[in-house]
Amino acid sequence: MTDELDSFVTLKNTAPAIFSHYSHFSRSFRLASAVTAICTMSACTNFNGADGPSTRAINNVDRATHAHADLGIQMIDMTSEVARQVAAAGEDTTFEETFGNGSPVGTVIGRGDVVNVSIWEAPPATLFGSSRPTIAALASSSPDTSQSFDLSDQMVDLDGRIEVPFAGSIIAAGRTPNKVAAEIVSRLAGKAHKPQVIVRITRNSAATATIVGDVNQSMRLPLSAHGERILDALASAGGTKQPTSKITLRLSRGDSNDSMALDDVIRDPRQNIILQPGDVITAMYQPFSFTALGATGRNEEIAIEAQGITLSQALGRIGGLQDQRANPQGVFIFRYEDRKALTPDAAQNAPQTANGKVPVIYKVNLRDPASFFIAQNFAIKDKDLLYVTNAPIADLQKFTALLSSIIFPAVSVGTLTR
Repeated sequence: MTDELDSFVTLKNTAPAIFSHYSHFSRSFRLASAVTAICTMSACTNFNGADGPSTRAINNVDRATHAHADLGIQMIDMTSEVARQVAAAGEDTTFEETFGNGSPVGTVIGRGDVVNVSIWEAPPATLFGSSRPTIAALASSSPDTSQSFDLSDQMVDLDGRIEVPFAGSIIAAGRTPNKVAAEIVSRLAGKAHKPQVIVRITRNSAATATIVGDVNQSMRLPLSAHGERILDALASAGGTKQPTSKITLRLSRGDSNDSMALDDVIRDPRQNIILQPGDVITAMYQPFSFTALGATGRNEEIAIEAQGITLSQALGRIGGLQDQRANPQGVFIFRYEDRKALTPDAAQNAPQTANGKVPVIYKVNLRDPASFFIAQNFAIKDKDLLYVTNAPIADLQKFTALLSSIIFPAVSVGTLTR
């Protein structure tokens, strides 16, 4: 390829001299030579790089002598190891990993919930024996029926506590009713005769989740013991305004938050986790895309799904490479990459942008059959630029066609003026 390029440059630089040298030829040829010399000099000035950088120029972009070496551009040949490293660096956590599946409302007590505590004491009742007997006790004919004591409904305070006579202040928030009851029993041991306790949540005043963003109706969703999930909240909000492939969901819970593509949540039931009181779901419309330039079937910005596509899918969407122009060894992906996707040496030596990214050019050789397997595992990301260079012979053919378009009309003019 280097020889073809050198021949091409030599032809462009020497063509005017060749035509002028043979001045003893016919008048028409001399006229054609003169016209060609003038047109060629102007054409050659603008012909270099008319279709973007060549393969050689891109391969040399990371040289220390390059004009933009201060940018720290990293040139990386695409291999299966590189594809695996980039994929591992780009793996995001899932909702299940970040939050767990959780439990339905009513199984865990929260701040602001209203609870009821009932205490039974076995006969002879010593601590709660003077309390009003329950209906069950009145219906029984046995004089030794146990006595019960019902506390009035009380709200769990901001510290997550409730007050129980003779047991003191009990932490209730974040615990199941059974665990709270067990602690009350342990504190009454030695005070009441074989006490038994039942704790019930009578009202979940704070059991709501909020859904906002690009949905048809932002709302607060009441949560119940049924265990409402993420997709239940989306359905209650009337669905999303945009296609699901363009929507990213962000779930915020306390100080934690995470994001996933809506399509990924739909496809993986494990990510459709149970909502907890105070959860906030934000549906975000994010039109991801990449740009294709050079010797491809389509030169334009291509929309992609929120979860991304592979390089092989991207090549299919742009109509592949142009058979008459493209250099299969000159397929490049320009990207601002995360440092963790680079090798330790490259990450250490490469300067980064203000947002912590490193400019990287991935080179793919589509003449190698193995590269098509690699392309199926390499993800195209939002804002990527896919560029395919011209084959050297294609540039030579274009220059030859340019000369022909100038010479033959000039020869015709010379013949007519003879």
